[in-house]
Amino acid sequence: MRIGIPTETKTLEGRVALVPAACGDLVRSGHEVFIQSGAGDKSGFSDADFEAVGVSILPDAASLYEKAKLVVKVKEPISGDLEHLRADHLLFCYLHLAAEPALTERLLDIGLTGVAFETVEEADGSLPLLAPMSNIAGRIGVQVATHLLHQPQGGRGILLGGLPSADRGHVVVLGAGAAGGNAAQLAAAAGARVTVFDKRQDRLAQMMALGPNVTALYPYIETVGEFVAKADMVIGAVLVTGARAPHVVTRQMIASMEDGSVVVDISVDQGGCFETTRPTTYADPTYKVDGVTHFAVTNMPGAVPRTSSQALSAAILPYVQHMARDDWEQRPSLAKGVNVRGGAVVHPALK
Repeated sequence: MRIGIPTETKTLEGRVALVPAACGDLVRSGHEVFIQSGAGDKSGFSDADFEAVGVSILPDAASLYEKAKLVVKVKEPISGDLEHLRADHLLFCYLHLAAEPALTERLLDIGLTGVAFETVEEADGSLPLLAPMSNIAGRIGVQVATHLLHQPQGGRGILLGGLPSADRGHVVVLGAGAAGGNAAQLAAAAGARVTVFDKRQDRLAQMMALGPNVTALYPYIETVGEFVAKADMVIGAVLVTGARAPHVVTRQMIASMEDGSVVVDISVDQGGCFETTRPTTYADPTYKVDGVTHFAVTNMPGAVPRTSSQALSAAILPYVQHMARDDWEQRPSLAKGVNVRGGAVVHPALK
Protein backbone atom coordinates (compact mmCIF):
# COMPACT_ATOMS: atom_id res chain seq x y z
CA MET A 1 0.00 0.00 0.00
CA ARG A 2 1.13 3.55 -0.76
CA ILE A 3 0.56 5.50 2.46
CA GLY A 4 0.73 9.30 2.47
CA ILE A 5 1.07 11.66 5.45
CA PRO A 6 0.38 15.30 4.53
CA THR A 7 1.26 18.41 6.48
CA GLU A 8 -1.68 19.55 8.62
CA THR A 9 -3.18 22.81 7.39
CA LYS A 10 -5.60 23.76 10.20
CA THR A 11 -4.67 26.99 12.02
CA LEU A 12 -1.69 26.45 14.37
CA GLU A 13 -2.03 22.67 14.08
CA GLY A 14 1.34 21.06 14.81
CA ARG A 15 0.54 17.36 15.01
CA VAL A 16 1.64 14.70 12.56
CA ALA A 17 -0.42 11.54 12.14
CA LEU A 18 2.43 9.01 12.32
CA VAL A 19 5.78 9.49 14.04
CA PRO A 20 8.98 8.09 12.47
CA ALA A 21 9.01 4.91 14.57
CA ALA A 22 5.48 4.03 13.41
CA CYS A 23 6.42 4.74 9.79
CA GLY A 24 9.42 2.44 10.20
CA ASP A 25 7.12 -0.42 11.21
CA LEU A 26 4.99 0.17 8.11
CA VAL A 27 8.04 0.23 5.84
CA ARG A 28 9.29 -3.03 7.38
CA SER A 29 5.88 -4.53 6.62
CA GLY A 30 6.47 -3.84 2.94
CA HIS A 31 4.45 -0.64 2.50
CA GLU A 32 5.59 2.52 0.72
CA VAL A 33 5.31 5.50 3.05
CA PHE A 34 5.44 9.09 1.85
CA ILE A 35 5.40 12.27 3.90
CA GLN A 36 5.15 15.90 2.90
CA SER A 37 8.31 17.83 3.67
CA GLY A 38 8.08 19.56 7.03
CA ALA A 39 4.99 17.65 8.19
CA GLY A 40 6.67 16.63 11.44
CA ASP A 41 8.61 19.81 12.19
CA LYS A 42 6.23 21.28 14.78
CA SER A 43 6.10 17.95 16.59
CA GLY A 44 9.88 17.81 16.76
CA PHE A 45 10.37 15.21 14.00
CA SER A 46 12.54 16.31 11.08
CA ASP A 47 12.48 15.09 7.49
CA ALA A 48 15.77 13.37 8.24
CA ASP A 49 14.11 11.40 11.06
CA PHE A 50 11.57 10.03 8.62
CA GLU A 51 14.14 9.38 5.89
CA ALA A 52 16.19 7.34 8.37
CA VAL A 53 13.37 4.76 8.63
CA GLY A 54 12.77 4.50 4.88
CA VAL A 55 10.08 7.15 4.34
CA SER A 56 10.14 9.09 1.06
CA ILE A 57 9.96 12.88 1.45
CA LEU A 58 7.78 14.73 -1.07
CA PRO A 59 8.03 18.50 -1.58
CA ASP A 60 4.38 19.55 -1.48
CA ALA A 61 0.79 18.50 -0.94
CA ALA A 62 0.09 17.94 -4.62
CA SER A 63 2.85 15.35 -5.01
CA LEU A 64 1.94 13.70 -1.69
CA TYR A 65 -1.71 13.19 -2.58
CA GLU A 66 -0.76 12.11 -6.10
CA LYS A 67 1.41 9.27 -4.75
CA ALA A 68 -0.80 8.11 -1.90
CA LYS A 69 -3.64 5.63 -1.95
CA LEU A 70 -4.21 5.62 1.83
CA VAL A 71 -4.07 9.17 3.23
CA VAL A 72 -3.46 9.27 6.99
CA LYS A 73 -3.77 12.68 8.61
CA VAL A 74 -4.88 14.17 11.92
CA LYS A 75 -7.64 16.71 11.29
CA GLU A 76 -10.42 16.88 8.74
CA PRO A 77 -9.43 18.08 5.26
CA ILE A 78 -9.96 21.79 4.61
CA SER A 79 -9.80 23.87 1.45
CA GLY A 80 -6.20 23.17 0.44
CA ASP A 81 -6.48 19.43 1.14
CA LEU A 82 -9.80 19.04 -0.65
CA GLU A 83 -8.28 20.22 -3.91
CA HIS A 84 -6.04 17.15 -3.96
CA LEU A 85 -8.39 14.39 -2.79
CA ARG A 86 -9.67 11.85 -5.35
CA ALA A 87 -12.38 9.22 -5.50
CA ASP A 88 -9.83 6.41 -5.21
CA HIS A 89 -8.37 7.78 -1.98
CA LEU A 90 -8.93 6.03 1.33
CA LEU A 91 -8.94 8.83 3.92
CA PHE A 92 -8.22 8.03 7.58
CA CYS A 93 -8.40 10.93 10.07
CA TYR A 94 -10.67 12.80 12.49
CA LEU A 95 -13.64 13.95 10.42
CA HIS A 96 -16.39 15.10 12.85
CA LEU A 97 -18.83 15.34 9.94
CA ALA A 98 -21.94 15.74 12.12
CA ALA A 99 -20.89 19.34 12.71
CA GLU A 100 -19.62 19.91 9.15
CA PRO A 101 -22.43 19.53 6.56
CA ALA A 102 -20.51 21.47 3.92
CA LEU A 103 -17.48 19.21 4.30
CA THR A 104 -19.73 16.16 4.17
CA GLU A 105 -21.20 17.32 0.87
CA ARG A 106 -17.75 17.98 -0.55
CA LEU A 107 -16.52 14.49 0.38
CA LEU A 108 -19.66 13.00 -1.15
CA ASP A 109 -18.96 14.93 -4.35
CA ILE A 110 -15.39 13.62 -4.43
CA GLY A 111 -16.63 10.07 -3.87
CA LEU A 112 -13.79 8.83 -1.68
CA THR A 113 -14.00 6.45 1.27
CA GLY A 114 -13.63 8.32 4.55
CA VAL A 115 -12.97 6.48 7.81
CA ALA A 116 -13.15 8.67 10.90
CA PHE A 117 -10.91 8.04 13.90
CA GLU A 118 -13.71 9.14 16.23
CA THR A 119 -16.18 6.50 14.99
CA VAL A 120 -13.85 3.48 14.97
CA GLU A 121 -15.61 1.47 17.65
CA GLU A 122 -14.68 -1.80 19.30
CA ALA A 123 -17.20 -4.46 20.37
CA ASP A 124 -17.28 -3.17 23.94
CA GLY A 125 -18.32 0.29 22.74
CA SER A 126 -14.91 1.86 23.32
CA LEU A 127 -13.52 4.45 20.91
CA PRO A 128 -9.79 3.66 20.90
CA LEU A 129 -8.74 6.34 18.42
CA LEU A 130 -10.70 9.13 20.05
CA ALA A 131 -9.57 8.33 23.59
CA PRO A 132 -5.94 9.55 23.47
CA MET A 133 -6.83 12.98 22.12
CA SER A 134 -9.80 13.21 24.50
CA ASN A 135 -7.43 12.51 27.39
CA ILE A 136 -5.24 15.40 26.28
CA ALA A 137 -8.14 17.76 25.51
CA GLY A 138 -9.57 17.21 28.99
CA ARG A 139 -6.31 18.21 30.60
CA ILE A 140 -5.71 21.16 28.27
CA GLY A 141 -9.23 22.41 28.95
CA VAL A 142 -8.55 22.72 32.67
CA GLN A 143 -5.06 24.17 32.17
CA VAL A 144 -6.32 26.86 29.79
CA ALA A 145 -9.40 27.66 31.87
CA THR A 146 -7.27 27.98 35.02
CA HIS A 147 -5.24 30.68 33.26
CA LEU A 148 -8.38 32.37 31.92
CA LEU A 149 -9.70 32.68 35.46
CA HIS A 150 -6.80 35.04 36.25
CA GLN A 151 -7.82 38.68 36.46
CA PRO A 152 -5.40 39.94 33.75
CA GLN A 153 -7.15 37.53 31.34
CA GLY A 154 -10.57 38.93 32.25
CA GLY A 155 -11.28 36.18 34.76
CA ARG A 156 -12.78 36.26 38.25
CA GLY A 157 -9.34 36.32 39.85
CA ILE A 158 -9.60 32.89 41.44
CA LEU A 159 -6.84 30.47 42.43
CA LEU A 160 -8.43 27.15 41.55
CA GLY A 161 -7.28 25.19 44.58
CA GLY A 162 -7.83 27.98 47.07
CA LEU A 163 -5.73 28.55 50.21
CA PRO A 164 -6.26 28.55 53.98
CA SER A 165 -8.76 31.38 54.56
CA ALA A 166 -9.67 31.51 50.82
CA ASP A 167 -12.36 29.57 48.95
CA ARG A 168 -11.55 26.84 46.45
CA GLY A 169 -12.69 27.32 42.87
CA HIS A 170 -15.73 25.33 41.75
CA VAL A 171 -15.39 23.28 38.56
CA VAL A 172 -18.36 21.61 36.86
CA VAL A 173 -17.60 18.86 34.33
CA LEU A 174 -20.29 17.64 31.94
CA GLY A 175 -19.50 14.06 30.92
CA ALA A 176 -17.20 11.58 32.65
CA GLY A 177 -15.73 9.82 29.63
CA ALA A 178 -12.10 10.17 28.55
CA ALA A 179 -12.13 13.97 28.18
CA GLY A 180 -14.37 14.74 31.14
CA GLY A 181 -12.65 12.19 33.35
CA ASN A 182 -9.23 13.70 32.68
CA ALA A 183 -10.58 17.20 33.24
CA ALA A 184 -12.09 16.18 36.56
CA GLN A 185 -8.91 14.41 37.62
CA LEU A 186 -6.72 17.44 36.93
CA ALA A 187 -9.13 19.89 38.55
CA ALA A 188 -9.43 17.67 41.63
CA ALA A 189 -5.65 17.30 41.89
CA ALA A 190 -5.36 21.09 41.82
CA GLY A 191 -7.59 21.19 44.89
CA ALA A 192 -10.76 22.58 43.28
CA ARG A 193 -14.24 21.62 44.35
CA VAL A 194 -15.39 19.46 41.43
CA THR A 195 -18.88 18.39 40.39
CA VAL A 196 -19.12 15.85 37.56
CA PHE A 197 -22.30 14.96 35.69
CA ASP A 198 -22.81 11.72 33.77
CA LYS A 199 -25.65 9.26 33.14
CA ARG A 200 -23.57 6.12 33.74
CA GLN A 201 -23.32 4.88 37.30
CA ASP A 202 -19.95 3.21 36.73
CA ARG A 203 -18.43 6.48 35.57
CA LEU A 204 -19.94 8.37 38.48
CA ALA A 205 -18.34 5.86 40.83
CA GLN A 206 -14.96 6.37 39.13
CA MET A 207 -15.29 10.12 39.57
CA MET A 208 -16.19 9.83 43.25
CA ALA A 209 -13.06 7.73 43.74
CA LEU A 210 -10.89 10.68 42.64
CA GLY A 211 -11.14 12.22 46.07
CA PRO A 212 -13.34 13.80 48.73
CA ASN A 213 -13.47 17.08 46.81
CA VAL A 214 -15.35 15.42 43.90
CA THR A 215 -19.13 15.03 43.74
CA ALA A 216 -20.70 12.93 40.97
CA LEU A 217 -24.32 13.49 39.95
CA TYR A 218 -26.91 12.45 37.38
CA PRO A 219 -27.50 15.28 34.84
CA TYR A 220 -31.07 16.27 35.59
CA ILE A 221 -31.64 19.51 33.68
CA GLU A 222 -32.63 21.48 36.76
CA THR A 223 -29.61 20.20 38.71
CA VAL A 224 -27.19 21.01 35.90
CA GLY A 225 -28.56 24.54 35.73
CA GLU A 226 -28.24 24.97 39.49
CA PHE A 227 -24.58 23.94 39.56
CA VAL A 228 -23.56 25.76 36.37
CA ALA A 229 -24.87 29.01 37.89
CA LYS A 230 -22.49 28.62 40.85
CA ALA A 231 -19.46 27.39 38.87
CA ASP A 232 -16.25 29.28 38.23
CA MET A 233 -15.32 26.89 35.43
CA VAL A 234 -17.49 24.56 33.31
CA ILE A 235 -15.93 21.89 31.09
CA GLY A 236 -18.23 20.44 28.42
CA ALA A 237 -17.27 16.92 27.36
CA VAL A 238 -20.49 15.37 26.08
CA LEU A 239 -20.25 12.76 23.31
CA VAL A 240 -22.75 10.84 21.20
CA THR A 241 -20.64 8.70 18.85
CA GLY A 242 -20.69 10.12 15.34
CA ALA A 243 -23.61 12.45 16.05
CA ARG A 244 -23.92 16.13 16.82
CA ALA A 245 -23.47 16.88 20.53
CA PRO A 246 -26.67 17.84 22.39
CA HIS A 247 -26.95 21.27 23.98
CA VAL A 248 -26.70 20.52 27.69
CA VAL A 249 -26.03 24.10 28.79
CA THR A 250 -28.51 26.72 27.57
CA ARG A 251 -27.95 30.43 26.92
CA GLN A 252 -30.01 31.10 30.04
CA MET A 253 -27.64 28.97 32.14
CA ILE A 254 -24.65 30.88 30.78
CA ALA A 255 -26.35 34.17 31.67
CA SER A 256 -26.78 32.92 35.24
CA MET A 257 -23.01 32.57 35.75
CA GLU A 258 -20.84 35.25 37.35
CA ASP A 259 -18.92 37.61 35.07
CA GLY A 260 -15.37 36.34 34.53
CA SER A 261 -16.33 32.68 34.78
CA VAL A 262 -14.93 30.37 32.10
CA VAL A 263 -16.48 27.62 29.98
CA VAL A 264 -14.53 25.20 27.79
CA ASP A 265 -16.39 23.18 25.16
CA ILE A 266 -14.37 20.08 24.31
CA SER A 267 -17.43 18.86 22.38
CA VAL A 268 -16.98 21.70 19.88
CA ASP A 269 -15.72 19.28 17.20
CA GLN A 270 -19.15 17.66 17.24
CA GLY A 271 -21.01 20.96 17.30
CA GLY A 272 -20.64 21.80 20.99
CA CYS A 273 -22.69 21.09 24.11
CA PHE A 274 -23.19 24.77 25.05
CA GLU A 275 -25.89 26.67 23.22
CA THR A 276 -23.49 29.62 23.07
CA THR A 277 -20.59 27.69 21.48
CA ARG A 278 -19.02 28.76 18.23
CA PRO A 279 -15.79 27.18 16.93
CA THR A 280 -12.54 29.10 17.44
CA THR A 281 -8.86 28.61 16.62
CA TYR A 282 -5.67 29.08 18.61
CA ALA A 283 -5.11 32.31 16.68
CA ASP A 284 -8.22 33.80 18.35
CA PRO A 285 -9.28 31.22 20.94
CA THR A 286 -11.78 32.99 23.20
CA TYR A 287 -14.87 35.18 23.16
CA LYS A 288 -17.38 36.35 25.78
CA VAL A 289 -21.11 35.81 26.05
CA ASP A 290 -22.95 37.50 28.94
CA GLY A 291 -19.61 38.18 30.63
CA VAL A 292 -18.55 34.51 30.51
CA THR A 293 -15.32 33.62 28.68
CA HIS A 294 -15.72 30.80 26.15
CA PHE A 295 -12.82 28.65 24.92
CA ALA A 296 -13.91 26.46 22.00
CA VAL A 297 -10.83 25.65 19.91
CA THR A 298 -11.53 22.79 17.52
CA ASN A 299 -8.06 21.26 17.75
CA MET A 300 -7.20 21.57 21.44
CA PRO A 301 -4.56 18.78 21.47
CA GLY A 302 -2.73 20.62 18.68
CA ALA A 303 -1.26 22.88 21.36
CA VAL A 304 1.00 20.04 22.52
CA PRO A 305 1.91 18.45 19.18
CA ARG A 306 4.87 16.42 20.41
CA THR A 307 2.84 14.65 23.10
CA SER A 308 -0.26 14.42 20.93
CA SER A 309 1.54 12.97 17.91
CA GLN A 310 3.21 10.29 20.01
CA ALA A 311 -0.08 9.30 21.66
CA LEU A 312 -2.12 9.38 18.44
CA SER A 313 0.45 7.46 16.42
CA ALA A 314 0.59 4.65 18.97
CA ALA A 315 -3.21 4.38 18.92
CA ILE A 316 -3.77 4.42 15.16
CA LEU A 317 -0.80 2.35 13.93
CA PRO A 318 -2.46 -1.10 14.38
CA TYR A 319 -5.50 0.18 12.48
CA VAL A 320 -3.38 1.70 9.70
CA GLN A 321 -1.69 -1.69 9.31
CA HIS A 322 -5.12 -3.27 8.82
CA MET A 323 -6.29 -0.56 6.43
CA ALA A 324 -3.25 -1.18 4.26
CA ARG A 325 -4.73 -4.62 3.45
CA ASP A 326 -7.42 -5.35 0.88
CA ASP A 327 -9.65 -7.00 3.47
CA TRP A 328 -9.54 -4.15 6.00
CA GLU A 329 -13.33 -3.92 6.26
CA GLN A 330 -13.41 -7.45 7.68
CA ARG A 331 -12.33 -5.85 10.93
CA PRO A 332 -15.68 -4.76 12.47
CA SER A 333 -14.26 -1.75 14.30
CA LEU A 334 -12.96 -0.26 11.05
CA ALA A 335 -16.17 -1.06 9.20
CA LYS A 336 -18.01 0.94 11.87
CA GLY A 337 -15.61 3.80 11.27
CA VAL A 338 -16.66 4.34 7.64
CA ASN A 339 -18.52 7.64 7.39
CA VAL A 340 -18.77 8.15 3.62
CA ARG A 341 -18.11 5.97 0.61
CA GLY A 342 -18.69 6.40 -3.13
CA GLY A 343 -20.83 9.48 -2.77
CA ALA A 344 -23.06 8.11 0.00
CA VAL A 345 -23.28 8.62 3.75
CA VAL A 346 -22.64 5.31 5.49
CA HIS A 347 -22.47 5.91 9.25
CA PRO A 348 -25.94 5.62 10.86
CA ALA A 349 -25.44 8.65 13.13
CA LEU A 350 -24.75 10.85 10.10
CA LYS A 351 -27.78 9.60 8.19
